[in-house]
Amino acid sequence: MDYQYSEEIKTRLRRIEGQIRGVLRLMDEGKPCKDVVSQLSAVRNASDKAIAQIVAENLHQCILEEQSSGGDTGKLVQQAVELLVKSR
Repeated sequence: MDYQYSEEIKTRLRRIEGQIRGVLRLMDEGKPCKDVVSQLSAVRNASDKAIAQIVAENLHQCILEEQSSGGDTGKLVQQAVELLVKSR
């Protein structure tokens, strides 16, 4: 099954990519640890939100497909929850 990822999530990931480049720049400039860690924390938060959005979008897609074939959607929800827990 091929998944379609929204432009919104791709834009979010590009923003995270920019944040990572910013962290590397701080390190290259010899900025204090607290500045680097603060920015890495922002990257982690943004990454967590991206993970949640990807799982939610995928779950929605999978549930629609499962419902159209008369399948059980409960298992899909459980797998999505497990995926979110595992990502942390």
